Amino acid sequence: MRASAFLYPWDVNGDPAAPERTAALGVRAATLAAAYHSTRALTPRHPRHRVVTAEYAAVLYPPGGHWRERTPRPHPAGDWAPGDAYGEAAGALAAAGLEVHTWVVLAHNSRLGAEHPETSVVNAYGDRYPWAPCVAQPATRAYLVDLAAEAAVRPGARGTELESLGWYGFAHLHAHDKTAGVALGDAGQYLMSLCFCPACRTGYGARGLDADALAHAVRGALEPVWRGAPSGGGWPAVERLLGAGEAGATRAWRETTARTLQEEAVAAVRAAAPEGFRVLLHADPVSYHCGADAGTDPAHVLSVADGVVVPCTQGPDRLAPFARHARAGTVLAANLTVVSGLGGRPAALARDAARARSLGATELRLYHAGLASDADLEAVAAGLAAL
Repeated sequence: MRASAFLYPWDVNGDPAAPERTAALGVRAATLAAAYHSTRALTPRHPRHRVVTAEYAAVLYPPGGHWRERTPRPHPAGDWAPGDAYGEAAGALAAAGLEVHTWVVLAHNSRLGAEHPETSVVNAYGDRYPWAPCVAQPATRAYLVDLAAEAAVRPGARGTELESLGWYGFAHLHAHDKTAGVALGDAGQYLMSLCFCPACRTGYGARGLDADALAHAVRGALEPVWRGAPSGGGWPAVERLLGAGEAGATRAWRETTARTLQEEAVAAVRAAAPEGFRVLLHADPVSYHCGADAGTDPAHVLSVADGVVVPCTQGPDRLAPFARHARAGTVLAANLTVVSGLGGRPAALARDAARARSLGATELRLYHAGLASDADLEAVAAGLAAL
């Protein structure tokens, strides 16, 4: 199976050994961040540093001049990825024989929410989620679509992987998160992720819902959850808490919003890209889910993109809904965490990959070659050799 390793530019730049070390794992490609959210990351082997703090969501290359008069607009990175950090790293990886694809994070941006709070998701209590841009707002959608095209189609890139191209919601590892005191469950997460910004209020109204009444109903549905009652899992639990009609109308609004954004962003990337450029989405097959792996309808997303990257560290079962709609040439990439400290199982890579392949996976993604220890990387190399 063709495998690609995730990397940040700061894993490569300033470390002359990094490209060859990555290629020696047995991967054929690198999925290199071109636009990324704020993070704090270890660099266990870098000769100049051990911790990189990316202070805000940024593009890791010089943004185009067409952004100067626009609001919102992307920000270049600070000293953690100065200049054309992406281009420098991409050139070094390509020189080591690796095919380079861009990794673009979209609707996950705390700086955007801090500078332009009106762009954020607003929950039923009136709380804003500054890390989560509301993808229903026209200006935000235009920003995300144009960012996708620019960040994806970097010089020399053979394809892109678009992350968080859909709704982001309550669940997020924010700075010093203190949100695990109540187990929200699948249904509670959905209710806490419903947006009540002006654009979404209008969207609910177009589907026959009064936004104020809906917010009141959401708060009422969550009251037992705050007292410790389990919310339940799956869509039937959402319907039980909120009512089938109300739940269905909110889902219809959100799914239509996400689907059309995905269509627009992929079309913009294709218009900017050379022939043969692959466009993949990080995707969840449950359409109402939020997060980096955006909720999608498998049949729809595979009619739009060339394939999907599917989280499989907790098991490959989420591949099956996509496999049912795959066509010749469809990419189904199983994303496996190979960092032991992040819950990965690098020693079981060959077994996990074989299981994923049995459920339709055509490729592997390895998260994350820059974060992994030497022991983890040795296990990865052995697992890929066994395949």
